[in-house]
Amino acid sequence: MFPLRAIPALGCAIALAACGAVPERSSQSQAPVSAPRPVASTPDAQMCLAGLGQTGSRFSPLPDRYYGGGCSAVNAVQLSAVQGDRAHFGVSNIGPVTCPTAQTFAAWARFGVDRAARQILGSPVERIETMGSYACRNVAGTNRRSAHSQAAAIDVSAFVLADGRRISVLNDWSQGSAAEQEFLRVVHKSACKRFGTVLGPAYNAAHRDHFHLEQGDGRFCR
Repeated sequence: MFPLRAIPALGCAIALAACGAVPERSSQSQAPVSAPRPVASTPDAQMCLAGLGQTGSRFSPLPDRYYGGGCSAVNAVQLSAVQGDRAHFGVSNIGPVTCPTAQTFAAWARFGVDRAARQILGSPVERIETMGSYACRNVAGTNRRSAHSQAAAIDVSAFVLADGRRISVLNDWSQGSAAEQEFLRVVHKSACKRFGTVLGPAYNAAHRDHFHLEQGDGRFCR
């Protein structure tokens, strides 16, 4: 883990990230083409780590890695938990993700997800389930690299509540209870206010089972 006190506190052409595309290689087994660079090698990277620490997130900084073919994980971290209003909750199945993406995700998880779960469903979140983050692949049907190839996107599939309920995008977006459907639409709308690109079941069939959350300056929400 990398607690805040250990961090130096230094002062539409949308790439619609096709989550259904098949990775060219496994993101776990793919070897970098060059030796990894040190963690937080620039002031901006160090400032981002400090900011992420201030969110209360639990994470480990990762060395910069370049995999070739336009794929990399630079200024990335491994998230294990994020801070809610009252307690930490886990993030499962997530791989390397850039620090700015992790910061945005942590804010969304606390203010957009945990609060919505307590207000709408009557229970805080215990875990956010994902379908991963980094993967060296293209946007489906194109020659453009997906944001996943830069570790700048996260696919969220479900939310597990402290009372044991599991709210999934696949099962509950259209077929859940009225409260469950409202919760999913509220957290989707909240993500659209924070991330550059957000895709869900209303976009296409490839996103019927998850929310694609992509860091960026644009505003594309479906």
